[in-house]
Amino acid sequence: MTRQIIRLTGEDREAFLQGLVTNDIRRAPCWAALLTPQGKYLVDFLVIPDGDALLIDVEAQLAPDLLRRLSMYKLRSKVVLEAVDMPVARGTGPAPEGAIADPRHPALGWRLYGQAGDDGSDWNAIRVAHCIPETGIELVPNDTYILEAGFERLHGVDFRKGCYVGQEVTARMKHKTELRKGLQVLRIEGAAAVGTPITAQGREVGTLFTQSGGQAIAHVRHDRVGPDMQAGEARLFPA
Repeated sequence: MTRQIIRLTGEDREAFLQGLVTNDIRRAPCWAALLTPQGKYLVDFLVIPDGDALLIDVEAQLAPDLLRRLSMYKLRSKVVLEAVDMPVARGTGPAPEGAIADPRHPALGWRLYGQAGDDGSDWNAIRVAHCIPETGIELVPNDTYILEAGFERLHGVDFRKGCYVGQEVTARMKHKTELRKGLQVLRIEGAAAVGTPITAQGREVGTLFTQSGGQAIAHVRHDRVGPDMQAGEARLFPA
């Protein structure tokens, strides 16, 4: 896990972030995303209250672009954004003093800010078992739609908070009768690289992602999931 903390201070910090991201910042700690105006995922992060500041816990590789985009939206808002050197620890055992529960899913355990460490939990196995997407794997900038990635189930989007960037497209997807595509856990025999196309009888089904313990997360067309799927040399079946 390589994370970067962005510290957000200033009297407008909550109102500023509230108008940009998918979740209700007033309920932090929370998981949220910044979207394109067309409703596609750009970056996801945890938002953690820290006294008179908000901490944004983001994948380190995406942090420079997030900082740039937030600075672009800043305009006259009374906020200060800065990348800070703050380690992050995580685990699934007993939580140490000062730790916060990961807001996405109880299986993800706790996070502690200001200390480094990892208790050695098998994070891929946890994610696959509960169909939890990961930045840069199942969550692809400028491609992923957050409802197809499970953000509603994982408490990453709020439909009552008001406007944010990409909100109109997300709301329209929410009020469709049913999503045709999305992340799903499948059984797998064999293995294939992340990103391998999944096919069945010559038709495209979707894309294979994280694999662990005979299961895999895949982004699929739900109506094409069946018993005869293949990704490279691997065979896939409904879970």
